[in-house]
Amino acid sequence: MRPDSITKLAVAGLLLLASAATLPCQGQAQHHAGDWLRRYKDLPPEQQQGALEKDPDFKRLPPERQQQLRQRLQHFNSLPPQQQDRILSRMETWEHLTPEQKGQARQLYSQIKDLPPERRRMVQTAVRGLRQMPPEQRQQVLDSERFRNMFSPQERDLLGGVSRLPLAPPEGGQNDQEPEE
Repeated sequence: MRPDSITKLAVAGLLLLASAATLPCQGQAQHHAGDWLRRYKDLPPEQQQGALEKDPDFKRLPPERQQQLRQRLQHFNSLPPQQQDRILSRMETWEHLTPEQKGQARQLYSQIKDLPPERRRMVQTAVRGLRQMPPEQRQQVLDSERFRNMFSPQERDLLGGVSRLPLAPPEGGQNDQEPEE
């Protein structure tokens, strides 16, 4: 996968994560992020649209928010199944973050987004690598001479902040730590 595709996937995932709390869920009092997408992802887009339009929670949203969700659903449907599964996994991880962790994640993402493109790609690649490691090993890598030479102090702070959050499972694997409630 090309780096710009990875960046687009990360952005799409974060956009879906940010909207997860407002996705309709058929009147359930409490639901998991991504439940609606999981339930309807295998239906044809026309049937998904119909389910979305009939959902009472969706009907209560302002028209501009409804349009945003329609567009995000359309984009989600355009992704390959493996990317859809990654997004759903990240939505599940997001749901288990505390409000403080969510705020921290948004702040870190904003800072990463503000990095120059080449540096942003390097940081994102490092995050993917850190996701593959147990937490103790992450800290060792962050403190390593290699990382000190490779990343600025600001970038290492960003990586440290990201690595302290419960991370989504690596592609094709399981996360070694349970998300916090």
